[in-house]
Amino acid sequence: MKVIVDTSVWSLSLRRQKKQQNSSIVNKLSDLIADGRVVLLGAVRQEILSGIKHQKQFDELRDRLRAFPDLTLDAEDYELAADYFNICRRNGIQGANTDFLICATADRRNYEIFTTDKDFIDFSQYLPIVLTQP
Repeated sequence: MKVIVDTSVWSLSLRRQKKQQNSSIVNKLSDLIADGRVVLLGAVRQEILSGIKHQKQFDELRDRLRAFPDLTLDAEDYELAADYFNICRRNGIQGANTDFLICATADRRNYEIFTTDKDFIDFSQYLPIVLTQP
């Protein structure tokens, strides 16, 4: 099964100081990459690359991420993401648009989500998503 990897996991795996503290997460991502199961959304790519101060670091990371093509999304993905946003909001749960896009995309394609973002646990109370465990 394919797995959409959230920004939180990419960030942990890319930070040198945090790699050892989060070795199970980093190892899981490595295994998913080796198995060819990783899916990257363009919005996640943008989040990963945003805020990098030095152009050289940006260029290197951009080039490394190019190994993972963006999943092509369609109108139904965005419409379902908006629906999911509304469902969660009605139930008192807030979230980012990118997070709901991840949920909608995963649900429509029967993919799992790999994240360390605890918000997804809250989302899973109301949305039909499957979270990958490290």
